[in-house]
Formats: sequence, structure tokens, C-alpha cells
Amino acid sequence: MQDAPDTPHIPVLLRPILRHLAPITGIWVDGTLGAGGYARGLLAAGAAHVIGIDRDPLALELAQGWAQSFGDRVTLVAGNFAELDNHAGGLVDGVVLDLGVSSMQLDLAHRGFSFAKDGPLDMRMSQTGPTAADLVNLSDEGVLADILYHYGEERASRRIARAIVQARQDAPIATTLHLAAIVSACLPRPKPGQSHPATRSFQALRIAVNAEFDALVAGLEAAERALKPGGKLAVVSFHSMEDRVVKRFLAARAGQDGGGSRHAPEVQATTPRFRLIEKRGVSADAQELADNPRARSARLRMAERLDAPAGPVDRGVLGLPSLALVKGR
Repeated sequence: MQDAPDTPHIPVLLRPILRHLAPITGIWVDGTLGAGGYARGLLAAGAAHVIGIDRDPLALELAQGWAQSFGDRVTLVAGNFAELDNHAGGLVDGVVLDLGVSSMQLDLAHRGFSFAKDGPLDMRMSQTGPTAADLVNLSDEGVLADILYHYGEERASRRIARAIVQARQDAPIATTLHLAAIVSACLPRPKPGQSHPATRSFQALRIAVNAEFDALVAGLEAAERALKPGGKLAVVSFHSMEDRVVKRFLAARAGQDGGGSRHAPEVQATTPRFRLIEKRGVSADAQELADNPRARSARLRMAERLDAPAGPVDRGVLGLPSLALVKGR
């Protein structure tokens, strides 16, 4: 077994999930198992069975230890939550998704997600396929700039892409600290309290390597298919682009597409598939922020499945970054 991270995992916004979606009964899917915090929380709250899905082999390997204490109440599945309805094998009572990179992955330098620790420039959640190093060293300058801008909302994307292309002419960019140094040299020194200069660039590359927006939309559609009427969906996101997609997906599936404006055509009303729970979403309270600073950027959105048949969503209404919108067509 590979070494586990030193930092204990604290599942973000678990308390409001359990409070707003109570009673927790029946079969639930934890589509982003990670270190198992949500799965164990659901089991402790009364779920009869939890299906834990993760595409990271390390997450499933580490889960073997704690899952044994729950016996046949836990099923571990290697896979992507984009296909969670197939992995579930039938209708379920609830689905929880915790988006983005996990603290477990960030804490392991050899996984290459963190600009704060030196390691190979990897970033693959599944540990298969092209790495971030492949993307950085082989992509055209224009492609790199588009990735940084659309997936990281990095305003200096062209400057950074140009610096990356220049740097790789001398030697391949193979480590996280090497890339972080290149990016940092393109941006002003951060003021106290500001994020690291490489934050947006690393986020963008991670999203591109793992096709995260494609998986997110497919996963939301899969959750709609998997949930029985009355089933509950909870999605925790950590940056504005993810939250925007989740918010618009749930609004569209709740029949709240909007009436259009003089700048945009009116959208035909959709038969509601969900009922929104806490329409504005939920953020961490003061106690959780004190216990877990990682929760500061988190946003929880929840909905209850209605009995209208599931179906595909119009990706044009979701606010997807341009690259994801093009790939999703």
C-alpha cells in the first residue's frame, strides 16, 4: 500500500448535507470517494448501503482498511462518477459529489497536484493517460493560453503560455516547482493573504488533464438517471466555474431556466426533474471555517429528484468554460 497523507481528511460541508437531506436512509452513492469522509458520514447517519466510486486507485486502496468495519454496507467501485448510474446498478436514494482535487491528493507530492511541494508534474486522478507534463511540454502556445484562460480564469494566460514555451526549449518542464517558478515569474508578488501566483494555472491544467467539466456534466446527468423519485442530490464545489455549472444545471432541471431578455431568446420551460433545496446554496459556517480552512471556498447545492423522466441537458445553458462547451458538443 502506498503511503497515506499525513493530514487527516475532513469532509467539507458534511454537517449541512446530513441536516438538510435527513433522514439519511437506503442506498447512497458517494461518487467521489476520496478518503471516505462522506461515505462514513452517510453510514453513521443511517444509510443502509453506500456505493463508493473513485477513479483514483489510491483512494480505493486506502478505503479497504476502513470499509471492512462496515461489512457488506459498503461497495467500492473503480470508475468515474460520470457513469455513476451504471456503477450503482439500480435506483438509489441519494448521491453526493465532492468536486475537484481532494486534500489527500494534494498532500502527496508524487501526485503532482500541488505547487507547494516538489514532485513530478502529473495531476492525473486516474493515474492513467497523458500527464500535466505532457500537456505543458507538447501543447502549442495558443492551446496552453486557452486552457489557462478558460479553465483557470487566468488573465495573464498568454504571458504565462509564452514563458512556458520559452522555458521548455531549454529543458522539459518535469516538476511542479519548476512550473510554479515559471508562472510566478510572470505575475506580481502576492500581497499578504493572496493566493499563490500559480494557483489558477495549476487549477486549469488539472481540469484539462482530467477533463473535469465533461465529467461534471455527465455526472450530474447520471445522478438524475440514478436517483429514484424523492432521492437527494448534494454537490460540493470549490471554485466559481464549477458552482456556476452545478447551479445552472439544477435550475434548468427544476424548470427555472429563465424567461430570456432582449439580449437572449426566451428559453422553453423544462418539465421539472428536481426540486431545489436551499436555492441559494450553503457555505461553511464560522465553526467549520475554524475547524477546516479548506471549506472557505466551498459551496453546497442540493436538490430532490421528482418523478419526471431523466434526459440530457442543453449544455448551452450551463455556463461551461468555452473549451468544455466545444468538447461537449
